[in-house]
Amino acid sequence: MIPNQWYVVLSSSQVRRRPIGVTRLGENLVFWRDAEGRVACMRDHCVHRGSQLSRGKVTEEGHLACPFHGFRYDASGRVTLIPAHGRAAAVPERFRGRGYPTHEAHGFIWIWWGEESSPPPGPPRFFDDLGDGFVYGEAIDAWATHYTRVIENQLDVVHLPFVHPNTIGRGGQSLVDGPVVRWEGNDRFDFYVYNRVDNGTPPRRPEEITPDPARDFRLGFIFPNLWQNYIGDDVRVMAAFVPVDDEQTLLYLRFYQRFLRLPLLRDLVARLAMPFNLIIAHQDRRVVVTQRPKRAASRMGEQLIQGDGPIVAYRRRRAELWAAAEGVDD
Repeated sequence: MIPNQWYVVLSSSQVRRRPIGVTRLGENLVFWRDAEGRVACMRDHCVHRGSQLSRGKVTEEGHLACPFHGFRYDASGRVTLIPAHGRAAAVPERFRGRGYPTHEAHGFIWIWWGEESSPPPGPPRFFDDLGDGFVYGEAIDAWATHYTRVIENQLDVVHLPFVHPNTIGRGGQSLVDGPVVRWEGNDRFDFYVYNRVDNGTPPRRPEEITPDPARDFRLGFIFPNLWQNYIGDDVRVMAAFVPVDDEQTLLYLRFYQRFLRLPLLRDLVARLAMPFNLIIAHQDRRVVVTQRPKRAASRMGEQLIQGDGPIVAYRRRRAELWAAAEGVDD
């Protein structure tokens, strides 16, 4: 995982006042809400005797109490009370767990995953056009592979007629013009897709195509783990690729719509669209989990083609972000 990035790790609905323990980014973490309802996160490990804090409870002050000896932690991971010393006793500075900055918006929870000496530069980026009027249905799907492979599957425009012949790949459009990648800052790119039936003419190169954002089909990606399918002005499919560990990923898949605005009916339609989207995702998953190695990298012996342009863009930028975080030249 790329250090010093905001990662979506949970849906807002998954974290309530009671602590919840999960594995994310290869670490055991505990989440809870403080007295004001803000999300807190730290390693699920008590600095005293190593017990799981997620087995504890949240106090009236919004602190997390260890189930073993009652040590209390605030949202930063600092111990605020050692009951055996009495509530009037000062707590030495060394009694501190590893806390993670959090951000909650759009029904998602992010954590800033990196060194404590590298605080977040600001809030995470999201798709600005998924604003007022949209409602969504959501499903969480487990994939037995590294999150980079799941991301790259959604950047892959070549596989559609072969993996999805009876769904979104109908029509046998196996020839790929482009695709065209357009960057929107350093952490986001859109890519335009021009697949067609093979009529014997060679594929057009990306530099031969001028995308029309108002008309042409496109998808978008925001580092490190957000993706959107621009089906139309009022319909989108969006995904967060949540790393569990090096061999497990959770796909948080959402269908957004705003063509229906009647309460109840609009939410029902958004939910009813999810089974079809999961069918498509499972067609992908059947193949993606077989890829070896499980983790994608810039140089891994694969023979890429022109149609893999979005994957190449992703790998290059990912390598640059990793090198910058590690303080080395890429």
